[in-house]
Amino acid sequence: MAATFQNEKTAQLTASPPDNHHDPESVASLISLEKDVAIGLVGEYAREINPEVEARVLRKIDRFLIPAMIVGYGLVYYDKAILGSAVLFGMTKDLSLSVVNTSTTSPTTDTSRLSWATSLFYFGMLTGLYPMIFILQRFDLGRILGGVVILWALICMLTAAVTTYHGLYAQRFVLGFVESVIPTGFMCIISSYYTQQEQAMRQSWWFSSTGLFTIIGGALNYAFGQITTGELKRWQYIYLLAGCLTSLFGVYCFFIPNSAATAWFLTPAERIVAVERLRKGATGVRCQKIKAHQLREALLDIKLYLVFILMASAYTVNGAVSGFGPLIVSTFGWSTLESILWQFPLGGLCLITILLCGYLSSQIPNIRLLLLIVNCFPVIAGCAMIWKSEWTYHASAPVAGYSIIGTFGAVVSQTIIIGMSNVAGATKKSAMAAAIFVAYCVGNIVGPQLIKSQNKVKHYPQLWIGLIICYCITIAAAVALYFVLRSENKKRDAVPINEEESARLAFMDLTDKENPYFRYVL
Repeated sequence: MAATFQNEKTAQLTASPPDNHHDPESVASLISLEKDVAIGLVGEYAREINPEVEARVLRKIDRFLIPAMIVGYGLVYYDKAILGSAVLFGMTKDLSLSVVNTSTTSPTTDTSRLSWATSLFYFGMLTGLYPMIFILQRFDLGRILGGVVILWALICMLTAAVTTYHGLYAQRFVLGFVESVIPTGFMCIISSYYTQQEQAMRQSWWFSSTGLFTIIGGALNYAFGQITTGELKRWQYIYLLAGCLTSLFGVYCFFIPNSAATAWFLTPAERIVAVERLRKGATGVRCQKIKAHQLREALLDIKLYLVFILMASAYTVNGAVSGFGPLIVSTFGWSTLESILWQFPLGGLCLITILLCGYLSSQIPNIRLLLLIVNCFPVIAGCAMIWKSEWTYHASAPVAGYSIIGTFGAVVSQTIIIGMSNVAGATKKSAMAAAIFVAYCVGNIVGPQLIKSQNKVKHYPQLWIGLIICYCITIAAAVALYFVLRSENKKRDAVPINEEESARLAFMDLTDKENPYFRYVL
Protein backbone atom coordinates (compact mmCIF):
# COMPACT_ATOMS: atom_id res chain seq x y z
CA MET A 1 0.00 0.00 0.00
CA ALA A 2 2.86 2.34 0.92
CA ALA A 3 4.68 1.47 -2.29
CA THR A 4 1.60 2.31 -4.34
CA PHE A 5 1.26 5.67 -2.60
CA GLN A 6 4.94 6.41 -3.18
CA ASN A 7 4.69 5.60 -6.89
CA GLU A 8 1.69 7.89 -7.27
CA LYS A 9 3.51 10.64 -5.41
CA THR A 10 6.57 10.17 -7.60
CA ALA A 11 4.43 10.50 -10.72
CA GLN A 12 3.05 13.79 -9.44
CA LEU A 13 6.48 15.16 -8.55
CA THR A 14 8.19 14.12 -11.77
CA ALA A 15 5.42 15.04 -14.18
CA SER A 16 3.22 17.68 -12.61
CA PRO A 17 1.44 20.08 -14.96
CA PRO A 18 2.31 23.76 -15.00
CA ASP A 19 0.21 26.15 -12.96
CA ASN A 20 -3.28 27.06 -14.16
CA HIS A 21 -3.66 23.98 -16.39
CA HIS A 22 -7.08 22.47 -16.70
CA ASP A 23 -8.14 19.11 -15.39
CA PRO A 24 -7.16 16.39 -17.94
CA GLU A 25 -10.75 15.25 -18.31
CA SER A 26 -11.69 18.54 -19.98
CA VAL A 27 -8.49 19.13 -21.91
CA ALA A 28 -9.86 18.31 -25.35
CA SER A 29 -12.71 20.80 -25.08
CA LEU A 30 -10.75 23.68 -23.54
CA ILE A 31 -7.66 23.96 -25.76
CA SER A 32 -7.42 25.42 -29.23
CA LEU A 33 -8.31 23.00 -31.99
CA GLU A 34 -5.25 24.28 -33.86
CA LYS A 35 -2.84 22.44 -31.56
CA ASP A 36 -2.48 18.91 -30.29
CA VAL A 37 -4.58 18.03 -27.21
CA ALA A 38 -1.27 17.28 -25.46
CA ILE A 39 -0.51 21.00 -25.16
CA GLY A 40 -3.40 21.50 -22.76
CA LEU A 41 -2.05 18.77 -20.50
CA VAL A 42 1.77 19.05 -20.50
CA GLY A 43 2.46 22.46 -22.05
CA GLU A 44 5.09 23.34 -24.63
CA TYR A 45 8.22 22.51 -22.65
CA ALA A 46 9.61 19.12 -21.66
CA ARG A 47 9.77 17.83 -18.11
CA GLU A 48 11.45 14.82 -16.55
CA ILE A 49 9.38 11.68 -16.01
CA ASN A 50 10.12 8.74 -13.74
CA PRO A 51 11.08 5.62 -15.78
CA GLU A 52 9.25 3.33 -13.34
CA VAL A 53 6.06 5.36 -13.65
CA GLU A 54 6.43 5.39 -17.45
CA ALA A 55 6.78 1.59 -17.49
CA ARG A 56 3.63 1.25 -15.36
CA VAL A 57 1.71 3.59 -17.66
CA LEU A 58 2.83 1.64 -20.73
CA ARG A 59 1.66 -1.62 -19.16
CA LYS A 60 -1.76 -0.12 -18.44
CA ILE A 61 -2.12 1.14 -22.01
CA ASP A 62 -1.08 -2.25 -23.38
CA ARG A 63 -3.53 -4.13 -21.16
CA PHE A 64 -6.44 -1.95 -22.21
CA LEU A 65 -5.79 -1.48 -25.94
CA ILE A 66 -3.88 -4.46 -27.33
CA PRO A 67 -6.21 -7.39 -26.47
CA ALA A 68 -9.20 -5.45 -27.81
CA MET A 69 -7.36 -4.55 -31.02
CA ILE A 70 -6.25 -8.15 -31.57
CA VAL A 71 -9.83 -9.34 -31.20
CA GLY A 72 -11.22 -6.45 -33.27
CA TYR A 73 -8.95 -6.89 -36.28
CA GLY A 74 -9.18 -10.66 -35.92
CA LEU A 75 -12.94 -10.39 -36.36
CA VAL A 76 -12.44 -8.18 -39.43
CA TYR A 77 -10.17 -10.80 -40.95
CA TYR A 78 -12.41 -13.72 -39.93
CA ASP A 79 -15.43 -11.95 -41.37
CA LYS A 80 -13.68 -11.65 -44.74
CA ALA A 81 -12.19 -15.14 -44.72
CA ILE A 82 -15.51 -16.84 -43.89
CA LEU A 83 -16.47 -16.60 -47.55
CA GLY A 84 -13.66 -18.96 -48.51
CA SER A 85 -15.04 -21.70 -46.24
CA ALA A 86 -18.71 -20.88 -46.83
CA VAL A 87 -18.39 -21.65 -50.54
CA LEU A 88 -17.23 -25.15 -49.62
CA PHE A 89 -20.26 -25.57 -47.37
CA GLY A 90 -22.85 -25.01 -50.07
CA MET A 91 -23.03 -21.23 -50.46
CA THR A 92 -21.79 -21.50 -54.05
CA LYS A 93 -24.76 -23.68 -55.00
CA ASP A 94 -27.34 -21.95 -52.78
CA LEU A 95 -26.59 -18.47 -54.12
CA SER A 96 -25.58 -19.50 -57.69
CA LEU A 97 -22.05 -18.14 -57.26
CA SER A 98 -20.69 -20.48 -59.94
CA VAL A 99 -22.10 -21.10 -63.40
CA VAL A 100 -21.41 -24.28 -65.37
CA ASN A 101 -21.17 -23.82 -69.12
CA THR A 102 -22.22 -27.07 -70.84
CA SER A 103 -22.15 -25.65 -74.36
CA THR A 104 -18.42 -26.33 -74.69
CA THR A 105 -16.87 -29.70 -75.50
CA SER A 106 -15.73 -30.04 -71.90
CA PRO A 107 -18.03 -28.29 -69.39
CA THR A 108 -16.37 -25.30 -67.72
CA THR A 109 -17.20 -23.55 -64.46
CA ASP A 110 -17.27 -19.77 -64.23
CA THR A 111 -16.60 -18.44 -60.67
CA SER A 112 -16.52 -14.74 -61.59
CA ARG A 113 -19.57 -14.12 -59.35
CA LEU A 114 -17.56 -15.35 -56.37
CA SER A 115 -14.66 -13.12 -57.41
CA TRP A 116 -16.97 -10.12 -57.48
CA ALA A 117 -18.54 -11.04 -54.13
CA THR A 118 -15.01 -10.95 -52.69
CA SER A 119 -14.00 -7.72 -54.42
CA LEU A 120 -17.23 -5.80 -53.67
CA PHE A 121 -16.45 -5.98 -49.97
CA TYR A 122 -13.38 -3.82 -50.63
CA PHE A 123 -15.26 -1.44 -52.91
CA GLY A 124 -17.49 -0.89 -49.89
CA MET A 125 -14.44 -0.28 -47.73
CA LEU A 126 -13.13 2.30 -50.22
CA THR A 127 -16.48 4.08 -50.21
CA GLY A 128 -16.59 4.18 -46.42
CA LEU A 129 -12.97 5.24 -45.97
CA TYR A 130 -13.20 9.03 -46.13
CA PRO A 131 -16.42 9.41 -44.12
CA MET A 132 -14.92 7.18 -41.43
CA ILE A 133 -11.58 9.03 -41.40
CA PHE A 134 -13.44 12.33 -40.98
CA ILE A 135 -15.69 11.25 -38.13
CA LEU A 136 -12.88 9.42 -36.30
CA GLN A 137 -10.72 12.55 -36.22
CA ARG A 138 -13.52 15.03 -35.57
CA PHE A 139 -15.80 13.25 -33.07
CA ASP A 140 -15.64 11.04 -29.98
CA LEU A 141 -13.58 7.98 -30.86
CA GLY A 142 -15.24 5.43 -28.57
CA ARG A 143 -18.82 6.32 -29.48
CA ILE A 144 -18.09 6.22 -33.21
CA LEU A 145 -16.24 2.90 -33.00
CA GLY A 146 -18.85 1.31 -30.73
CA GLY A 147 -21.85 2.37 -32.82
CA VAL A 148 -20.32 1.36 -36.14
CA VAL A 149 -19.12 -2.02 -34.83
CA ILE A 150 -22.60 -2.88 -33.51
CA LEU A 151 -23.98 -2.04 -36.96
CA TRP A 152 -21.30 -4.22 -38.54
CA ALA A 153 -22.38 -7.14 -36.30
CA LEU A 154 -26.00 -6.84 -37.40
CA ILE A 155 -25.09 -6.71 -41.11
CA CYS A 156 -22.84 -9.74 -40.69
CA MET A 157 -25.66 -11.79 -39.14
CA LEU A 158 -28.00 -10.73 -41.94
CA THR A 159 -25.79 -12.66 -44.39
CA ALA A 160 -27.64 -15.77 -43.24
CA ALA A 161 -30.84 -14.29 -44.72
CA VAL A 162 -29.37 -13.73 -48.22
CA THR A 163 -30.97 -15.93 -50.88
CA THR A 164 -29.38 -14.74 -54.17
CA TYR A 165 -25.95 -13.68 -55.35
CA HIS A 166 -27.34 -10.19 -55.97
CA GLY A 167 -28.27 -9.99 -52.30
CA LEU A 168 -24.78 -11.18 -51.36
CA TYR A 169 -23.26 -8.44 -53.54
CA ALA A 170 -25.27 -5.77 -51.66
CA GLN A 171 -24.51 -7.28 -48.26
CA ARG A 172 -20.75 -7.51 -48.96
CA PHE A 173 -20.59 -3.89 -50.14
CA VAL A 174 -22.40 -2.52 -47.06
CA LEU A 175 -20.36 -4.77 -44.76
CA GLY A 176 -17.14 -3.41 -46.24
CA PHE A 177 -18.43 0.15 -45.80
CA VAL A 178 -18.90 -0.18 -42.05
CA GLU A 179 -15.79 -2.33 -41.43
CA SER A 180 -13.58 0.39 -42.94
CA VAL A 181 -13.61 2.06 -39.53
CA ILE A 182 -11.41 -0.59 -37.89
CA PRO A 183 -8.03 -0.69 -39.70
CA THR A 184 -7.80 3.11 -40.08
CA GLY A 185 -8.93 3.66 -36.50
CA PHE A 186 -6.37 1.18 -35.14
CA MET A 187 -3.48 2.68 -37.11
CA CYS A 188 -4.25 6.15 -35.74
CA ILE A 189 -4.75 4.87 -32.17
CA ILE A 190 -1.36 3.14 -32.10
CA SER A 191 0.44 6.18 -33.52
CA SER A 192 -1.10 8.44 -30.84
CA TYR A 193 -0.45 6.23 -27.78
CA TYR A 194 3.03 4.85 -28.48
CA THR A 195 6.52 6.14 -29.31
CA GLN A 196 8.07 5.45 -32.72
CA GLN A 197 10.14 2.62 -31.26
CA GLU A 198 7.14 1.05 -29.51
CA GLN A 199 4.87 1.27 -32.54
CA ALA A 200 6.68 -1.52 -34.39
CA MET A 201 5.81 -4.09 -31.75
CA ARG A 202 2.27 -2.83 -31.12
CA GLN A 203 1.26 -2.52 -34.78
CA SER A 204 2.49 -6.08 -35.29
CA TRP A 205 0.51 -7.32 -32.27
CA TRP A 206 -2.89 -6.26 -33.57
CA PHE A 207 -2.09 -7.15 -37.17
CA SER A 208 -0.86 -10.61 -36.08
CA SER A 209 -4.51 -11.52 -35.58
CA THR A 210 -4.49 -12.06 -39.36
CA GLY A 211 -2.62 -15.29 -38.69
CA LEU A 212 -4.21 -16.02 -35.31
CA PHE A 213 -7.76 -15.80 -36.64
CA THR A 214 -6.85 -17.80 -39.74
CA ILE A 215 -6.23 -20.63 -37.25
CA ILE A 216 -9.14 -19.84 -34.89
CA GLY A 217 -11.51 -19.24 -37.80
CA GLY A 218 -10.38 -22.43 -39.49
CA ALA A 219 -11.03 -24.39 -36.30
CA LEU A 220 -14.51 -22.87 -35.91
CA ASN A 221 -15.35 -23.49 -39.55
CA TYR A 222 -14.11 -27.07 -39.25
CA ALA A 223 -16.40 -27.54 -36.24
CA PHE A 224 -19.38 -26.12 -38.14
CA GLY A 225 -18.50 -28.46 -40.97
CA GLN A 226 -19.54 -31.37 -38.75
CA ILE A 227 -23.17 -30.14 -38.64
CA THR A 228 -25.40 -32.35 -40.76
CA THR A 229 -28.84 -31.48 -39.34
CA GLY A 230 -30.78 -28.37 -38.40
CA GLU A 231 -32.94 -25.74 -40.03
CA LEU A 232 -30.02 -23.69 -41.35
CA LYS A 233 -27.17 -24.44 -43.73
CA ARG A 234 -23.66 -24.76 -42.33
CA TRP A 235 -22.49 -21.49 -43.87
CA GLN A 236 -25.42 -19.64 -42.27
CA TYR A 237 -24.39 -20.76 -38.79
CA ILE A 238 -20.86 -19.40 -39.39
CA TYR A 239 -22.13 -15.89 -40.17
CA LEU A 240 -24.47 -15.86 -37.17
CA LEU A 241 -21.58 -16.76 -34.86
CA ALA A 242 -19.32 -14.08 -36.36
CA GLY A 243 -22.03 -11.45 -35.89
CA CYS A 244 -22.59 -12.39 -32.23
CA LEU A 245 -18.87 -12.22 -31.44
CA THR A 246 -18.59 -8.85 -33.19
CA SER A 247 -21.45 -7.37 -31.16
CA LEU A 248 -19.55 -8.13 -27.92
CA PHE A 249 -16.50 -6.32 -29.29
CA GLY A 250 -18.75 -3.38 -30.21
CA VAL A 251 -19.82 -2.94 -26.58
CA TYR A 252 -16.14 -2.81 -25.54
CA CYS A 253 -15.40 -0.11 -28.14
CA PHE A 254 -17.67 2.39 -26.36
CA PHE A 255 -15.08 2.53 -23.56
CA ILE A 256 -12.10 3.49 -25.77
CA PRO A 257 -10.98 7.06 -24.86
CA ASN A 258 -10.17 9.78 -27.41
CA SER A 259 -6.45 9.82 -26.56
CA ALA A 260 -3.90 9.28 -23.80
CA ALA A 261 -4.69 12.82 -22.58
CA THR A 262 -8.20 11.75 -21.55
CA ALA A 263 -7.68 8.01 -20.90
CA TRP A 264 -10.07 7.12 -18.04
CA PHE A 265 -8.07 4.00 -17.11
CA LEU A 266 -5.07 6.19 -16.15
CA THR A 267 -4.85 8.45 -13.11
CA PRO A 268 -4.45 12.24 -13.75
CA ALA A 269 -0.71 11.99 -13.04
CA GLU A 270 -0.35 8.95 -15.27
CA ARG A 271 -2.06 10.77 -18.18
CA ILE A 272 0.61 13.44 -17.99
CA VAL A 273 3.34 10.79 -18.17
CA ALA A 274 1.51 8.98 -21.02
CA VAL A 275 1.54 12.19 -23.08
CA GLU A 276 4.93 13.57 -22.07
CA ARG A 277 6.78 10.43 -23.10
CA LEU A 278 5.58 10.91 -26.70
CA ARG A 279 7.25 14.32 -26.99
CA LYS A 280 10.61 13.08 -28.30
CA GLY A 281 9.14 11.35 -31.35
CA ALA A 282 7.13 14.48 -32.29
CA THR A 283 4.36 12.39 -33.89
CA GLY A 284 1.69 14.06 -31.71
CA VAL A 285 -1.30 12.67 -29.79
CA ARG A 286 -4.56 14.03 -31.23
CA CYS A 287 -5.73 17.21 -32.92
CA GLN A 288 -9.39 17.42 -33.92
CA LYS A 289 -9.04 20.19 -36.51
CA ILE A 290 -8.70 18.98 -40.10
CA LYS A 291 -5.98 21.08 -41.75
CA ALA A 292 -5.98 21.54 -45.53
CA HIS A 293 -2.27 22.39 -45.75
CA GLN A 294 -1.33 19.08 -44.10
CA LEU A 295 -3.53 17.23 -46.56
CA ARG A 296 -1.83 19.04 -49.47
CA GLU A 297 1.58 18.17 -48.07
CA ALA A 298 0.60 14.51 -47.79
CA LEU A 299 -0.58 14.43 -51.40
CA LEU A 300 2.77 15.89 -52.55
CA ASP A 301 4.90 13.59 -50.40
CA ILE A 302 6.62 10.79 -52.34
CA LYS A 303 6.76 8.67 -49.18
CA LEU A 304 2.98 8.36 -49.18
CA TYR A 305 2.98 7.02 -52.74
CA LEU A 306 5.79 4.55 -52.08
CA VAL A 307 3.94 3.22 -49.01
CA PHE A 308 0.79 3.01 -51.14
CA ILE A 309 2.62 0.90 -53.74
CA LEU A 310 4.05 -1.34 -51.00
CA MET A 311 0.64 -2.02 -49.50
CA ALA A 312 -1.30 -2.45 -52.74
CA SER A 313 1.18 -4.88 -54.28
CA ALA A 314 1.73 -6.87 -51.06
CA TYR A 315 -1.95 -7.34 -50.25
CA THR A 316 -2.93 -8.92 -53.56
CA VAL A 317 -2.05 -12.24 -51.92
CA ASN A 318 -4.65 -11.77 -49.22
CA GLY A 319 -7.31 -10.90 -51.78
CA ALA A 320 -6.82 -14.29 -53.37
CA VAL A 321 -6.27 -16.34 -50.20
CA SER A 322 -9.12 -14.95 -48.05
CA GLY A 323 -11.80 -15.60 -50.69
CA PHE A 324 -10.38 -18.57 -52.57
CA GLY A 325 -7.76 -20.20 -50.31
CA PRO A 326 -9.71 -23.31 -49.21
CA LEU A 327 -11.20 -23.65 -52.70
CA ILE A 328 -7.73 -23.58 -54.30
CA VAL A 329 -6.37 -26.12 -51.81
CA SER A 330 -9.30 -28.44 -52.55
CA THR A 331 -8.09 -28.61 -56.16
CA PHE A 332 -4.86 -30.20 -54.88
CA GLY A 333 -6.84 -33.37 -54.13
CA TRP A 334 -7.98 -32.61 -50.57
CA SER A 335 -11.51 -32.86 -49.18
CA THR A 336 -13.58 -29.89 -48.00
CA LEU A 337 -12.67 -30.31 -44.33
CA GLU A 338 -9.02 -31.13 -45.11
CA SER A 339 -8.78 -27.95 -47.20
CA ILE A 340 -9.92 -25.94 -44.17
CA LEU A 341 -7.31 -27.63 -41.97
CA TRP A 342 -4.59 -26.64 -44.44
CA GLN A 343 -5.25 -23.02 -43.48
CA PHE A 344 -3.54 -23.72 -40.14
CA PRO A 345 0.09 -23.84 -41.39
CA LEU A 346 -0.41 -20.66 -43.43
CA GLY A 347 -2.01 -18.89 -40.46
CA GLY A 348 0.68 -20.13 -38.08
CA LEU A 349 3.53 -18.88 -40.26
CA CYS A 350 1.72 -15.59 -40.76
CA LEU A 351 1.33 -15.16 -36.98
CA ILE A 352 4.94 -16.09 -36.14
CA THR A 353 6.60 -13.91 -38.80
CA ILE A 354 4.48 -10.86 -37.95
CA LEU A 355 5.33 -11.11 -34.25
CA LEU A 356 9.01 -11.92 -34.88
CA CYS A 357 9.47 -9.02 -37.27
CA GLY A 358 7.63 -6.68 -34.89
CA TYR A 359 9.96 -7.72 -32.06
CA LEU A 360 13.12 -7.36 -34.18
CA SER A 361 11.96 -3.94 -35.42
CA SER A 362 11.57 -2.75 -31.83
CA GLN A 363 15.00 -4.04 -30.79
CA ILE A 364 17.22 -3.26 -33.79
CA PRO A 365 17.20 0.29 -35.25
CA ASN A 366 16.44 0.81 -38.94
CA ILE A 367 15.80 -2.83 -39.85
CA ARG A 368 12.13 -2.54 -40.85
CA LEU A 369 12.52 -2.23 -44.62
CA LEU A 370 15.13 -5.00 -44.66
CA LEU A 371 12.72 -7.35 -42.86
CA LEU A 372 9.99 -6.38 -45.31
CA ILE A 373 12.14 -7.36 -48.28
CA VAL A 374 13.32 -10.64 -46.70
CA ASN A 375 9.70 -11.75 -46.17
CA CYS A 376 8.87 -11.13 -49.84
CA PHE A 377 11.06 -14.01 -51.02
CA PRO A 378 9.07 -16.91 -49.46
CA VAL A 379 5.90 -15.51 -51.06
CA ILE A 380 7.55 -15.48 -54.48
CA ALA A 381 8.93 -18.99 -53.94
CA GLY A 382 5.56 -20.28 -52.70
CA CYS A 383 3.70 -18.94 -55.72
CA ALA A 384 6.23 -20.55 -58.06
CA MET A 385 5.93 -23.89 -56.21
CA ILE A 386 2.13 -23.93 -56.46
CA TRP A 387 2.18 -22.97 -60.12
CA LYS A 388 4.84 -25.41 -61.32
CA SER A 389 4.21 -28.46 -59.11
CA GLU A 390 1.95 -31.43 -59.92
CA TRP A 391 -1.64 -31.07 -58.62
CA THR A 392 -2.26 -34.75 -57.95
CA TYR A 393 -4.31 -36.45 -55.21
CA HIS A 394 -3.08 -35.21 -51.81
CA ALA A 395 -0.22 -33.36 -53.53
CA SER A 396 2.35 -32.11 -50.99
CA ALA A 397 4.37 -29.59 -53.01
CA PRO A 398 1.52 -27.15 -53.76
CA VAL A 399 0.28 -27.13 -50.13
CA ALA A 400 3.86 -26.53 -48.96
CA GLY A 401 4.05 -23.58 -51.34
CA TYR A 402 0.63 -22.41 -50.14
CA SER A 403 1.80 -22.52 -46.52
CA ILE A 404 4.98 -20.47 -46.99
CA ILE A 405 3.17 -17.58 -48.67
CA GLY A 406 1.98 -16.86 -45.11
CA THR A 407 4.99 -14.53 -44.75
CA PHE A 408 2.92 -11.96 -46.69
CA GLY A 409 1.49 -10.98 -43.28
CA ALA A 410 4.90 -9.75 -42.12
CA VAL A 411 5.34 -7.75 -45.34
CA VAL A 412 2.02 -5.99 -44.82
CA SER A 413 2.63 -5.49 -41.09
CA GLN A 414 6.01 -3.85 -41.74
CA THR A 415 4.41 -1.62 -44.36
CA ILE A 416 1.87 -0.34 -41.82
CA ILE A 417 4.63 0.20 -39.24
CA ILE A 418 6.85 2.10 -41.69
CA GLY A 419 4.00 4.24 -43.00
CA MET A 420 2.56 5.29 -39.63
CA SER A 421 5.94 5.75 -37.88
CA ASN A 422 7.23 8.16 -40.52
CA VAL A 423 4.52 10.78 -40.52
CA ALA A 424 3.51 13.56 -38.08
CA GLY A 425 0.61 15.99 -37.88
CA ALA A 426 -2.90 14.71 -37.11
CA THR A 427 -4.38 15.39 -40.55
CA LYS A 428 -1.31 14.06 -42.34
CA LYS A 429 -1.38 10.91 -40.18
CA SER A 430 -5.00 10.42 -41.16
CA ALA A 431 -4.03 10.91 -44.82
CA MET A 432 -1.29 8.28 -44.52
CA ALA A 433 -3.69 5.87 -42.80
CA ALA A 434 -6.18 6.52 -45.60
CA ALA A 435 -3.54 5.88 -48.28
CA ILE A 436 -2.53 2.61 -46.63
CA PHE A 437 -6.15 1.59 -46.39
CA VAL A 438 -6.98 2.48 -50.00
CA ALA A 439 -3.97 0.42 -51.08
CA TYR A 440 -5.16 -2.42 -48.83
CA CYS A 441 -8.51 -2.37 -50.65
CA VAL A 442 -6.89 -2.15 -54.08
CA GLY A 443 -4.78 -5.24 -53.36
CA ASN A 444 -7.81 -7.14 -52.13
CA ILE A 445 -9.85 -6.13 -55.18
CA VAL A 446 -7.15 -7.10 -57.67
CA GLY A 447 -6.27 -10.47 -56.07
CA PRO A 448 -9.58 -12.28 -56.70
CA GLN A 449 -9.78 -10.94 -60.26
CA LEU A 450 -6.51 -12.75 -61.09
CA ILE A 451 -8.27 -16.10 -60.58
CA LYS A 452 -9.67 -17.37 -63.88
CA SER A 453 -11.54 -20.62 -63.23
CA GLN A 454 -11.35 -21.64 -66.88
CA ASN A 455 -7.55 -21.88 -66.46
CA LYS A 456 -7.73 -24.23 -63.49
CA VAL A 457 -6.21 -27.06 -65.58
CA LYS A 458 -3.16 -24.84 -66.20
CA HIS A 459 -2.92 -24.10 -62.43
CA TYR A 460 -4.28 -20.53 -62.59
CA PRO A 461 -1.16 -19.06 -64.30
CA GLN A 462 -2.49 -15.46 -64.24
CA LEU A 463 -2.77 -15.62 -60.45
CA TRP A 464 0.72 -16.87 -59.65
CA ILE A 465 2.48 -14.78 -62.32
CA GLY A 466 0.53 -11.73 -61.16
CA LEU A 467 1.46 -12.28 -57.50
CA ILE A 468 5.14 -12.81 -58.35
CA ILE A 469 5.17 -9.53 -60.33
CA CYS A 470 3.43 -7.72 -57.47
CA TYR A 471 6.07 -8.87 -54.98
CA CYS A 472 8.90 -7.81 -57.27
CA ILE A 473 7.23 -4.37 -57.32
CA THR A 474 7.04 -4.48 -53.51
CA ILE A 475 10.80 -5.09 -53.26
CA ALA A 476 11.57 -2.27 -55.70
CA ALA A 477 9.33 0.19 -53.79
CA ALA A 478 10.94 -0.79 -50.46
CA VAL A 479 14.43 -0.13 -51.82
CA ALA A 480 13.33 3.27 -53.18
CA LEU A 481 11.72 4.22 -49.85
CA TYR A 482 14.88 3.24 -47.97
CA PHE A 483 17.00 5.67 -49.97
CA VAL A 484 14.40 8.45 -49.68
CA LEU A 485 14.23 8.16 -45.88
CA ARG A 486 17.98 7.79 -45.45
CA SER A 487 18.65 10.86 -47.60
CA GLU A 488 16.17 12.95 -45.61
CA ASN A 489 17.69 11.89 -42.29
CA LYS A 490 21.19 12.80 -43.50
CA LYS A 491 20.03 16.33 -44.31
CA ARG A 492 18.42 16.72 -40.87
CA ASP A 493 21.39 15.25 -39.01
CA ALA A 494 23.59 17.99 -40.49
CA VAL A 495 21.57 20.63 -38.59
CA PRO A 496 22.41 21.18 -34.85
CA ILE A 497 19.63 20.15 -32.45
CA ASN A 498 18.18 22.71 -30.05
CA GLU A 499 16.71 20.47 -27.34
CA GLU A 500 14.46 23.19 -25.91
CA GLU A 501 13.02 24.10 -29.29
CA SER A 502 12.62 20.42 -30.20
CA ALA A 503 10.55 19.84 -27.06
CA ARG A 504 8.45 22.96 -27.69
CA LEU A 505 7.57 21.94 -31.26
CA ALA A 506 6.68 18.33 -30.42
CA PHE A 507 2.98 18.98 -29.67
CA MET A 508 2.31 21.88 -32.03
CA ASP A 509 0.66 19.50 -34.53
CA LEU A 510 3.44 20.02 -37.06
CA THR A 511 4.03 17.58 -39.89
CA ASP A 512 7.24 15.61 -40.27
CA LYS A 513 8.36 18.10 -42.96
CA GLU A 514 7.50 21.16 -40.88
CA ASN A 515 9.38 19.90 -37.82
CA PRO A 516 13.17 19.87 -38.49
CA TYR A 517 13.72 17.65 -35.42
CA PHE A 518 11.59 14.79 -36.68
CA ARG A 519 13.60 11.70 -37.65
CA TYR A 520 12.45 8.96 -40.01
CA VAL A 521 12.80 5.29 -39.11
CA LEU A 522 13.94 2.79 -41.70
